[in-house]
Amino acid sequence: MSILRYLAAPLAPLYGVVVRARNRSFDAHPERAARLAVPVVSVGNLSTGGTGKTPLTLFLAEGLAATGWPNAVLSRGYGGRRNVDPMSVEPASDPRQTGDEPLLLARRLGPQRVVVGRQRQAAALRALSQRPGLRCLLLDDGFQHRALHRDLDLLVLDGVRRWGNGRMLPLGDLREPMEGVARAHALVVTRAARVPDRAEIEAWWALHGSGGPIFWVNFVLGGLRRLDTGESAALPLADQGPAFAWCGLGHPEAFYADLLLAGQAWTGTHSFPDHHVPSPADLGRLQALARAEGASWLVCTEKDAVKLGPDHARALELPLFVAEQRVVGGESLLAWVQARLAGFSQSQNQAG
Repeated sequence: MSILRYLAAPLAPLYGVVVRARNRSFDAHPERAARLAVPVVSVGNLSTGGTGKTPLTLFLAEGLAATGWPNAVLSRGYGGRRNVDPMSVEPASDPRQTGDEPLLLARRLGPQRVVVGRQRQAAALRALSQRPGLRCLLLDDGFQHRALHRDLDLLVLDGVRRWGNGRMLPLGDLREPMEGVARAHALVVTRAARVPDRAEIEAWWALHGSGGPIFWVNFVLGGLRRLDTGESAALPLADQGPAFAWCGLGHPEAFYADLLLAGQAWTGTHSFPDHHVPSPADLGRLQALARAEGASWLVCTEKDAVKLGPDHARALELPLFVAEQRVVGGESLLAWVQARLAGFSQSQNQAG
């Protein structure tokens, strides 16, 4: 246990009391949750960071849009400092205002597809007003955000880390008690290829879950993009020698493991705190570490790359490649979500 968690341990019972009281209040009075004119699909988790919510949200946003469900993504915009809230995130937006994950989504999805705001209802109204043809909204990291009604709650579970030690913050990684799992309409287990025995997760879901389906998906690194030239390259990169990997993620070990699974060797790694914005001086130190480890190039995640600007590019002497991640095995999840949305739409038409 870290020193901070040790010092905060006496607060754990109080945190549990507060979260349980909030959940009981919303369970008893569901009318308190604001309803929107279009269905809301939430992608969230029970534990802190690193489960893959954002790439899964991106996968659903792209898949739904391609099959007749124009949508926008709502995010809190963690780490962003902005004067306007809510704010539409555009591909050229400043990551210091939007946060890294919303900007990553906007660069992949395009204009007027992502809105950040401290109040998700206000963000939703902004999204609907700027794109009147939207048929649904996706709530990124929304499982604990009870103030906005959601028609589908997808709970994301890292198949490797699972539920940790099963204890709540600050003694563990859980954001709320285990009974909250029952709110989820479906469980999405990520990094499924690294789960040696699915029976334990299935038993956990049978004990705590809602009886909804389980979907098993994987994240793979599909290729590399050189930051300065935009040149694409396949993984593993054989002609550049060994890599030095770095990132600022909630659980950086997953990225380093994904590189190895893609066949890409690295000689060393460096991990910044989650959402860290590296400075040009940080890049200088990374290059010194890389050289000391015998590496001839750097590799980071897309989430890290969106925070790098011209000053960072000038600080780079070694090539920096960005590992591009994609979801594999999500077709059945996408089809299930589409079917549920179609059911909501049919019900609304009949009611009208």
